[in-house]
Amino acid sequence: MTLPVDRESAVARVEALRAELEHHNRMYYALDAPEISDAAYDALSRELRELEASWPDLVDDDSPTQKVGQTSSAQFASVAHAVRMYSLDNAMDQDELDAWLARVRDAVGDRSCEFVCELKIDGSSLALTYENGALLRAATRGDGRTGENITANASVVRDVPTQLHNPELGSVEVRGEIYMPKASFARLNAEQEAVGAQPFANPRNAAAGSVRQKDPKITASRDLATFMYAIAEPRALGLGRQSDVLAWLRSAGFHVNPDVITCSDESGVREFCARAIERRESLPYEIDGVVVKLDSLALQDELGYTSKAPRWAIAFKFPPEEKTTVLREIRIQVGRTGALTPLAEFDPVTVAGSTIARATLHNEDEIHRKDVRVGDTIIVRKAGDVIPEVLGAILSLRPADAQLWRMPIECPSCGEPVWREDGEVAMRCVNAACPAQRLERLVHWAGRGSLDIDGMGYEIIARLVDQGELHDVSDFYSLGEAALATLDMGRMKQDGAPVVLGGV
Repeated sequence: MTLPVDRESAVARVEALRAELEHHNRMYYALDAPEISDAAYDALSRELRELEASWPDLVDDDSPTQKVGQTSSAQFASVAHAVRMYSLDNAMDQDELDAWLARVRDAVGDRSCEFVCELKIDGSSLALTYENGALLRAATRGDGRTGENITANASVVRDVPTQLHNPELGSVEVRGEIYMPKASFARLNAEQEAVGAQPFANPRNAAAGSVRQKDPKITASRDLATFMYAIAEPRALGLGRQSDVLAWLRSAGFHVNPDVITCSDESGVREFCARAIERRESLPYEIDGVVVKLDSLALQDELGYTSKAPRWAIAFKFPPEEKTTVLREIRIQVGRTGALTPLAEFDPVTVAGSTIARATLHNEDEIHRKDVRVGDTIIVRKAGDVIPEVLGAILSLRPADAQLWRMPIECPSCGEPVWREDGEVAMRCVNAACPAQRLERLVHWAGRGSLDIDGMGYEIIARLVDQGELHDVSDFYSLGEAALATLDMGRMKQDGAPVVLGGV
C-alpha cells in the first residue's frame, strides 16, 4: 500500500475511506447485512489509520478510527451506557499477536503478569443491567456510548437470568455475547428456505437479527444463547482480576464459557491459540479467534485505552479456513442497476460452519486475474469467515479442455447488447425493461432498508412475478391475502398436489 505524498491527495483519500467505512459500519451494525469481509474492512481501516498517523491534522472525532460500532436504529429506544463499551484491536496473525505481547511485556516491565485467554464467540455484544438482583435492562453495544434497548427480546433468551441469586447487589451491569449455536443456525436456515425467505449468511448475522426483532416471540423461537465475560465496574464487587470476574459471573448464574485458561507467560497464550484453531470445527458454536487479556485489573488500569480499544486486550483472529472443490459453472447475475456479475457455482463444501456452493467473481478482469475456468479444482474460503470467496485454481489439476471464460455480449435475461463504460470494470445491460433488473428492483424494494416486509424473500417475489401478481413496486401495496395464500411455489407434494405458500 502506497500512501499519498501530498496533502491534497491525502485529504481526498481520507474522505473516501471514511465514507466507505461508514457505509460498511451501517450495513454491519445497523442492518446486519455486511457487504465485505472482515479482512477487507480491516484493510480499509488500517489504510485510514496510517493516513491519519502520517497527517495528524486530518484526525477528527467523527472518523471511523475514533468510534466504536454504529449508532442505534430508530426501531429501538436508545440506551446510554454508564461505562463505555469498547471494541478490541485485532491481531491478524501470529506476528501481530507476538508484537502485542511484547508491547504489554515492555509496559509491565519486571513485574509478574498473567494472561486470561477466552474463545472469541462469533455473536453480537450484549449488556445486561440488574437492579437489586432483577433484570432491569438489556442493550446492544451500539457505538459504545449508546446502544439499543432490547430488554423484551433478551429476557426471552433461555440462559439470560431475570433474577440473580443475591437481591442485595444494588446495581450491576454485566457484558457478554449473544450467539446462535450451529445446530440452531442450520435449523433456522432450513425453515427460511422452506418458506422462500432469504437464509442468513452466518450465525452472527442470525443472532444479531434475531435479537432485534419487533416481536419477542420470534426471538424466543430462535434458540439463542449467551456467554458472559465482563462486568462494567468489577471493583465495586471487590474483584481484582479478570479470572475473578469470570468466577463471579458463573456463581451468579450466568452462562460462562468453560474454555478459558489463565496463562503465566506468553508461551501459554500461543499454545491456547494454536489449540483453539484445531478445535474450532468441533465446537457447537462459531468462534473466530481468541481474546487475550491481562488478568490483573490494576495492570489493565495502568495500560488504559486508545480512543477505540483497551491496550490490555487483543483479539487474535483465526486465518480463514480454505477448502478445495470443483468449479461447475460461471453464471451471470443481472443486478437492479443492470450490472452483470459473474457467479462461480461449485460442488457444495462446508467452510467455517456452513455449506457454500457459489461465490461472486466480481467481473471479467477478476476472473482473468485469478485464471479460473469451468472444470478447475478451485480453492475457496469465507473471507473474514463471512463472505464466500474464490482464491484461485490448482493449475496442476486443470482439465485439458478447460476454456478461458469470456463475458457474454448480450444480456442473458433480455438478450439486449451489454456495454462497458470507459474506466469501469462492470458490463451493463441498459434495457430498463430487462426482466432480471425488474426482479432485483422488486427484491430490493421489499428488503431491509426499504419496506422491510418480513418473509418476502427472493423466491416468493420471483413466483409472484411469474404468476403476474407483481409488475412494479406499486403492486406491493395492493397484494391481497388470497393471492399470497394460494401462491404456487413451483413444487409438488407427494400426492402430486402443488405446494402453495399458505399450506392449503
